[in-house]
Amino acid sequence: MSHRPFPGRRSVLRGSLAASAALSLPTALGAAPAFARSGRPKAGWGVQAGDVTCDSGLVWVRSDRPARMIVETSATESFRNPRRWHGPLLGPGTDFTGTTPLRGLPSGEQIHYRVLLADPDDPRRTGEPVTGSFRTASAKRRDGVRFVWSGDLAGQGWGINPDLGGYRIYEAMGALDPDFFLCSGDNIYADGPLTETVALPGGRTWRNITTQEKAKVAETLAEFRGNFRYNLLDENLRAFNARVPSIIQWDDHEVTNNWYPGEILGDTRYTEKNVDVLASRARRAFSEYFPISTLRRPGGRVHRVQHHGPLLDVFVLDMRTYRNANSTDDQPTDPQGILGREQLEWLKRELSRSRAVWKVIASDMPIGLVVPDTGDGKPNIEAVAQGDPGRPLGRELQIAELLRFIKHRRITGTVWLTADVHYTSAQHYLPSKAAFTDFEPFWEFVSGPLNAGAFPANTLDGTFGPDRVFIKAPTTANVSPADGYQFFGEVDIDGGSGELTVRLREQDGTVLFTQVLQPGRVGQ
Repeated sequence: MSHRPFPGRRSVLRGSLAASAALSLPTALGAAPAFARSGRPKAGWGVQAGDVTCDSGLVWVRSDRPARMIVETSATESFRNPRRWHGPLLGPGTDFTGTTPLRGLPSGEQIHYRVLLADPDDPRRTGEPVTGSFRTASAKRRDGVRFVWSGDLAGQGWGINPDLGGYRIYEAMGALDPDFFLCSGDNIYADGPLTETVALPGGRTWRNITTQEKAKVAETLAEFRGNFRYNLLDENLRAFNARVPSIIQWDDHEVTNNWYPGEILGDTRYTEKNVDVLASRARRAFSEYFPISTLRRPGGRVHRVQHHGPLLDVFVLDMRTYRNANSTDDQPTDPQGILGREQLEWLKRELSRSRAVWKVIASDMPIGLVVPDTGDGKPNIEAVAQGDPGRPLGRELQIAELLRFIKHRRITGTVWLTADVHYTSAQHYLPSKAAFTDFEPFWEFVSGPLNAGAFPANTLDGTFGPDRVFIKAPTTANVSPADGYQFFGEVDIDGGSGELTVRLREQDGTVLFTQVLQPGRVGQ
């Protein structure tokens, strides 16, 4: 790869963390002091960039009061001759968050940006600028692509622990200088309250930074917003956001565990039982706290294609919004499935149109791992596989249709990435071992969690013939981040050979497993 030098960490953080350092912890933990009458607007929650392409990107910020968002970009850290972008007015309607689209950017270049927050009544009064940078996708194949992925943040009662240095895994991911970060879902645990302390084995104690919104399950819009704000209290995450753009998808815990449309909760912790009401509030907060291009459009949606130059297209799936109800998942016909018919047809159409060497299918749930949903006491299925190794049934029917389509349309370079199960593994799906054989071999790589409980390995379903080539998982449930088992993955595409290398890594960056894939093949 021929990545251009990345700006020094210290110089990037000088602006991005200056405002947050000025905030006292009680102020940072609470809601924005929206109607403060003195001082200038502050951006103590840092900045983010997202959905970056060869010539565009989105920049996000949150103010502590009403403010006009202004973005300046430059080719250098000195910001000589900056280009100015006028963004939205930030107010209570969006929890003082806002996103500004940047278009017409040079490809394959480092873009330095700074966000200014101006007093709406006096544009000359601006807060201290908050800086960040990102690299646009290169239109030249030879430059290569490198990105990291993972998921599952602050789950199972394990939040920001100051004794451990907070979310340290983000520092290890940032050290690889990735072009972007793919978050495979569970960006928050809206259904996972935090307590100040948790007892650990051996008489140890885990300490959490806590907030009012994390004291109970999220039901109101304010509580969902507070869950997203919580993670931004972590300095490691804010620093990472300032230097690495993201591609974000969602899964269940942005709303509640194992949810599906139309569900009525039996969980006694909730006063609002209608999941559709909770999902609507969660979706609004989700759209406010991440820079996602498609959510800004009419009828906004999470699923989308991110084009990253000639080497890579990322197909971001949404396995929540359109799924059918969780069940035993063994029905002989299933037209809705886990994607919904419209999303499945969209995916097939976009895959067939793609001319990228590699087509990463970013799936928020695994394909051949049996993920149960026993929340209501029934043996229901949460993901795709239901444990019957025979012909496709239930949600497997949609996956079979997709795999058949990829084979017969001769679509090359498909790789599946996911998180969700809180361990790391690599599965190679082989028709020679499968009950359903009308597909070409393909790989599915699993990583995560980022900072959540780790769990034992799920069983495999033989319908699509998965061969578990590598796995690292604990033998007991809900192992805390203090005891390890936190993971992320790296994908490195060589600009010369076109080879795609996957590395599964531990939270300190240690490589556990490596797999090299060759370009130009249907399946792998």
